[in-house]
Amino acid sequence: MDYISTRGKVEKCGFIDAFLMGLANDGGLVIPSEIPNVSEQKLKEWQELSYQDLMLEIFSYYTNDEIPYEDLKKLVYDSYSTFRDEAVTPLKQINDSLYVLELFQGPTFAFKDVALQFMGNLYSYVAAKRNEIINILGATSGDTGAAAIQGVRGKEGIRICILHPHQKVSKVQELQMTTVQDENVLNLSVKGNFDDCQQSIKELFANVDFKHKYHLRAINSINFVRILSQTVYYFYAYFQIAKAKPVGKVNFSVPTGNFGNIFSGYLAKQMGLPIGKLILATNENNILERFVKEGVYKPGEFYSTYSPSMDIQIASNFERYLYYLNDKNPDKVSELMNRFRAEGQLEIGPELLGKVALDFEAQGVKGADCLEIIDKYYEQSGYLFDPHTACGVKAYETCSGEQETCVVFATAHPAKFNEAIALIDIEQPFPTEIQQLFDKPQVQTVIENDKQVLVSELERFFG
Repeated sequence: MDYISTRGKVEKCGFIDAFLMGLANDGGLVIPSEIPNVSEQKLKEWQELSYQDLMLEIFSYYTNDEIPYEDLKKLVYDSYSTFRDEAVTPLKQINDSLYVLELFQGPTFAFKDVALQFMGNLYSYVAAKRNEIINILGATSGDTGAAAIQGVRGKEGIRICILHPHQKVSKVQELQMTTVQDENVLNLSVKGNFDDCQQSIKELFANVDFKHKYHLRAINSINFVRILSQTVYYFYAYFQIAKAKPVGKVNFSVPTGNFGNIFSGYLAKQMGLPIGKLILATNENNILERFVKEGVYKPGEFYSTYSPSMDIQIASNFERYLYYLNDKNPDKVSELMNRFRAEGQLEIGPELLGKVALDFEAQGVKGADCLEIIDKYYEQSGYLFDPHTACGVKAYETCSGEQETCVVFATAHPAKFNEAIALIDIEQPFPTEIQQLFDKPQVQTVIENDKQVLVSELERFFG
């Protein structure tokens, strides 16, 4: 398996080099040169596998055996040994047509743990094998930062700097990042929004000289290994349903702001998993919904919502989908992204919009509807959704047919967003690990949204 760029100006490389590259050196995103097809027979064989062994099978199509099997197996099993459920991502049935996949069983109670616990261990493995310095730089809308820090804190040969938007993440998300005392961790709280943070990151990674000088590596979903890691739980969820009842295609409703979590589903579907609808759930920051429904990709007014991890206007993974939507034409992708940078928007015609409709449905969920869903299902079933999951459930109600089976991704534990839960007078017990955060001192540096200020901080920390 070779890896290439969506913009076509990077030489083909292998799995580990693609992992280390993160953002492609031509400014595009790394993708596999071809998507492997998994046969129906192989899918049936995979149904009985544990989560860990399923991951090993899926990764075998992509790694070129660059990591010896026993080493990869240890990385995978070590990565999920810290999860609170032995199933890693347990599936819960809510009613006849609705299932919830709990992706919050990892150490930071969010779906990002599923990929980032593995990626942290993989970075540590590569650093030791190649005797390389690893400096991880990332931006977060709340959950990625905590999960990435947890994955590499205290590890020799690795330093990590995470940018988050100042006072625009939940209190628990902030505490999970800023109460970490390890010397290899730097938290920068940026006076701006997530898009400001992410734009700065992408510009620094696009500066190849700066990237190489400071050995910068990516932990965000711009890194293809994160996308691939998330693909595993689509397969796992489908298999749990298929073992329990006759099922054809299964719909997935996915809360997403950066297009990474749902692009993992697109990849799974292209590999042969019988996915019906990929339902994109978002909030008032609904640039992705507008694209799916109208074919217009244009940032609108920024809103702070009850689901802050989706308070994103510019989706980092959107370019990967553009590549496949435009028949894998890197010149067309480059043209579109240049136009977007120059004009602040891009628009596709009716023919391509028809192709989008074959791949996705979408629903933006208002704050009031989000709270109503939380209250409704808590009353009916006793299951408490966090606000992001609630957006996914509302999208399921809107887009998934009555006779269709749908899995909604529970992307975070509700305790991470008690500010919203408290608005509907629901009192929830906090897990001990979260409750303890409130008694710990915080360490963070608040900076202006200024590139030179950021560069100075990075040169001091990484230098």
